Amino acid sequence: MSTPSLPGNPAVSTSFGDARGIESLRQRAAKDPKAVAREAAKQFETLFMQQLLKSMREAAQTGNSMDNDASKLGAEMLDTQWSTKLSGRPGGLSDVIARQLEKQMGMSPGPIPKMDAASKAPLSLGSTPKAVAIPQQAAATFVDQHQESAKAAEAATGIPASFMIAQAAHETGWGRKEIRNADGSSANNLFGIKAGSSWKGATTDVTTTEYINGQPRKMVQKFRAYDSPAESFADYAKLMKDNPRYQQVVASGNDAKGFAQGLQKAGYATDPAYADKLSRVINTTLRLQRSVQA
Repeated sequence: MSTPSLPGNPAVSTSFGDARGIESLRQRAAKDPKAVAREAAKQFETLFMQQLLKSMREAAQTGNSMDNDASKLGAEMLDTQWSTKLSGRPGGLSDVIARQLEKQMGMSPGPIPKMDAASKAPLSLGSTPKAVAIPQQAAATFVDQHQESAKAAEAATGIPASFMIAQAAHETGWGRKEIRNADGSSANNLFGIKAGSSWKGATTDVTTTEYINGQPRKMVQKFRAYDSPAESFADYAKLMKDNPRYQQVVASGNDAKGFAQGLQKAGYATDPAYADKLSRVINTTLRLQRSVQA
């Protein structure tokens, strides 16, 4: 069943109610599984809200002699409009459904990755005989998903692609904690770059943790928003290349520790432990890449 659109709240673009809609979702899932998971979650929430509103309306109108086919049709249309308008909001049911779908599809990692206690080496994602855990699959998927964009950024800056993928993983929790727009869609801001007065593109307001005099404080900050992850990598590369503050970061070469410490010294983040945390994620990313290639 398709749903009508409302001003400021477009209807779900693909319907579960026909074979073409399902096939379209399948084709899109191969290119952008996370977006499809969130679209599917919104449709599930829309259907749920329709049934909930219908049940509430029927309970309230029991025994009403004024009911007729026209009024029932109007009520159903109103239920459909409101269910579409109420669905897909940040923190709503669709977010819960989407997270579950992403876990089942291997896109939301937990601890990354597990180590083999005997050899102290990462479990191979390509050759291990037992089933691969979802956190490992999701981490490998995140690394693979951004390889092309990271290599383009490497060509522009000289910063190793693996370092930038690791920083994106650290900033987004391996894709689990992406910055989102008010409508719940991804802002595609993989590096947590804020929107200063010189930024002329799209923005989104997010509650974030900043460290002031070493103490964490919650505050609302304005962040840049992009049309795609590739744009985020390109803008990050431009920031590293053009801003004199990050000259030492670019000059660190293949030194992971120097890269992480350079970012912290340049004031990229206010977290006093940022360099140590990022260094660990870089090492994890490098282990993941080696295990995939093994």
